[in-house]
Formats: sequence, structure tokens, C-alpha cells
Amino acid sequence: MFKSIAELESYCTAEGIELIDFKVIDLAGRWHHLTIPADQLSEKTITKGIGMDGSSYGFLTVEKSDMSFRPDISTAFVDPFTAVPTLSLIADIYTLGEGAGRFAGDPRFIAQKTEAYIGNLGIADTCLLGPEFEFYILDHVSYRTEVNHLEVFLDSRQAAWNTGKRDESNLGYQVGLHGGYHVDLPKDSSYDLRNEMVLMLQKHGVPVKYHHSENGGPGQVEIEVAFGTLTTMADRSMLLKYIVKNLALKRGRTVTFMPKPFYGELGSGMHAHIQFFNQGKPVFSGPGYSGLSDAALYAIGGILKHAGALCAFTNPSTNSYKRLVPGYEAPVSIGFATANRSSVIRIPGYADTPDSKRFEIRSMDATCNPYLAYSAVLMAALDGITNKIDPTAEGFGPFDFNLYTLSPEEQKKIKSLPKSLEEAALALEKDYQFLLSGDVFPLGLIEDQAKRIRNEAERVSIVPHPLEFEMYYDL
Repeated sequence: MFKSIAELESYCTAEGIELIDFKVIDLAGRWHHLTIPADQLSEKTITKGIGMDGSSYGFLTVEKSDMSFRPDISTAFVDPFTAVPTLSLIADIYTLGEGAGRFAGDPRFIAQKTEAYIGNLGIADTCLLGPEFEFYILDHVSYRTEVNHLEVFLDSRQAAWNTGKRDESNLGYQVGLHGGYHVDLPKDSSYDLRNEMVLMLQKHGVPVKYHHSENGGPGQVEIEVAFGTLTTMADRSMLLKYIVKNLALKRGRTVTFMPKPFYGELGSGMHAHIQFFNQGKPVFSGPGYSGLSDAALYAIGGILKHAGALCAFTNPSTNSYKRLVPGYEAPVSIGFATANRSSVIRIPGYADTPDSKRFEIRSMDATCNPYLAYSAVLMAALDGITNKIDPTAEGFGPFDFNLYTLSPEEQKKIKSLPKSLEEAALALEKDYQFLLSGDVFPLGLIEDQAKRIRNEAERVSIVPHPLEFEMYYDL
């Protein structure tokens, strides 16, 4: 938004900005924030930053936890949810003391290093990402995890289970299970809210291609954003979640990006389309399969070869693996094909011109840290290009048939994604060298990620599940 501190200060004066808020991301992908009065903003704030406790973000141990963050003034936006006029800025993380500088494990720095590495390799000067965000807009959520009480209750005014509701006014127009795809008014109960979300996103620098209701009957929707470069798109991904969740809350609704909030209903993914350009020319267009170039196919080969390890960043929650199961439109088989939504990588059939030629990774979900997930996927793609990893020779297809309908015997012939967060952590521990190329991912961050998701998996695994009572209580 701004190119200089003087420009920023002038804007704050002209627009009556009273507070400056700084957004800093942690390892898991959550924003934290700190706020100062606008009259306390100075050149020193921008150049020297503000102190922070890195251990609380999961970056450093408590005995050596002093760090600082410095705002990137180009990311500034007027916060639409604060009562007092507030300007928010995304910040970068720095180390202190001897050798002070950018923190190697700052997720935003990793995204920037990935972009620089792509340029240094000479493969492309522009890498574009286009994610699709699926999520549920709900009317109620409550949950308890206590010694003697385990409960989750979700509700949506358009859910099929409310067709017989009689304790309050019921006007009908509910949506059946798996029946929400492009459903029209009056069944599409969040249409006006999504319109408001999209217009607010556009106003705040997140261009949107379109939005619509999705398959999940109890309020699943999708917002697909226009293409952007890696760091910009990661910034936009965080801003999208911030706007969507806060606007829903303001309108009396609640949003979850959980991959699988409902048993027996469709899960929510974060599919991401990828394009490379070099000096304005499309790198992925060529004479090969589905109109792809060798570079595109090698990139696919790299992503599929490292698909298991990537899950530690692209699907880093225990809930991710409730979605990655056969039968619910989420890919489980490691393969590629044209227009095939059952494969990890789909080449859109409608992307039939050189400038539109791309492929889509369909396994990701929005519990990821977008800076790390996008970077890891692109590092795998670059590994595929530099080492000429042929996806067909590796046994990844093309699979031009429905992978969901394979028999168990046929399924065993095709490699599958991890079935749990523990398996994803193990895959990362066995396969991470491609992330170290160009000094993009520090080894310490990779180790911290594996440790973090293992700890989360263990935390979930020791809690009794309600279904266990149905299965074992009477034994």
C-alpha cells in the first residue's frame, strides 16, 4: 500500500488513523498481533522493529527467545473490523545480537527465499499461484473436551437435519447431504454474506475470480481468488481467512476451514493452481501430455515424488486425514491426469491456451501455514524440473480414470498419500533434502515442524473417541 514511511504517516494523518496494528505469523499459521498508537510510529519502528518473544511463536527456546519484528509497509490495509480507525501491517521476523538479520525460519522469509531461488535457477521469473478456498459457514458450534464429557455440536440453518425442526419457525429450503454444489436461492443461505465477503476482499487487495456454494449440504462454500505471486498470495491467504472469519462473526455466523468438520459429509480443501512464466512466455505449455511442456511434467513429477513429505506442510493437522479418505472427492492416490478430480494433480481440461496452461494440486487444505505450504510445493516442483523427474516413469500416471472406483487390489498398485499425521511426519523425516536446496528451508524448521505435528497427533490419539463407546462399551 505504501512505498515510504513518509507516505504512510501522511495517510494516517489524512485519514484519521489512530492505531497501528502489526500482524506476525507463527509456525502453525496463525496471526498474532501487537498495536501501538499511531503517533508512536516512527522511522525506528520500521527499521529497528519491535521486540517479541520468539518462544511463544514456536520459533526459539525460552532461554534464547528475544527477537523482533519489522513491518512491511507495502502490506498495509485499513482494518475493517476495529471500532477505532486502525491500519494493519504484516511484519517480518528478525534475530537479535551477533549476526542479527532476517530470521531464517520466518515463514514469510522462506516464501521470499523460494521466489529468489526460482529466479536464480533461471527456470522462471514469475511463479503464479491460484488457490481455491473451501470452508463451511455455520450458525452454531460448541465443543467440550473434559474428563467426563466429550462433545461437538455443529448446526447450519440450511442443513438437511433441520427439515423436521419444530421448536422454532422452520421455513424449509434445507439442502441434502452432498447436495450443495451451486445450489441457488433460497437454499443458498450464505449468498448475501459471501457477496459482502468478496467485495471486502476486493477492496482490501485480494482479487476474487468467483464464489459459489459447494457440495457440502450444511453450508460449504468456495471462494477462488485470482492468481498472484508466492509471497503475495500467502499474504492474501492470511488476509482472506481474517476477513472471512471476522465478517461472518460480525453477521452472527461462524466459519471453519477445518478439512473435515462433519462426519459423512464433504471435506474442505485448498486446491492450488500453479503457473510459471519466463520473460512473459508460459513455461508449462508444450507438446507433451495434455499440452504440457517437459518442465511442467517434471514439476508434476517432483511434487508427486515428494507428496508424502509435502503433507507435513500442506496437510498439517490430524483433521486433514479425516478428509483424505476415498469417497468424498478428496484425492488419496498419488497421480496426475487431465480433468481428473480423483488424482492429487489435475490438469484442467478448460486451460487449453498456452497462457492458461497450468496444473492444480488438490490435496492441500487450509489448516496449513500458506507461506510454508506454497513454498514446499514449489520446492518439490523445482526439484522435479532440475532432476528431470518423469511422473510416468515414477509410476504416477497419467491415470485417466476414476481412482475412487479401483478395487483394493488395484489401489495397492498406486502409491497413496499418508493416512495419518504421524505418517506425514515420518515421510518428512525421510524426505526433506529437496527443501534445503538454495538454503530456502532451514533444517531446524523442518525438524520443528515434524516435532510439532507429532505432538499434536499424540495429543489427539490419547483422547477417547465417542465412536469407541459405541464399539466397545459393552465388551
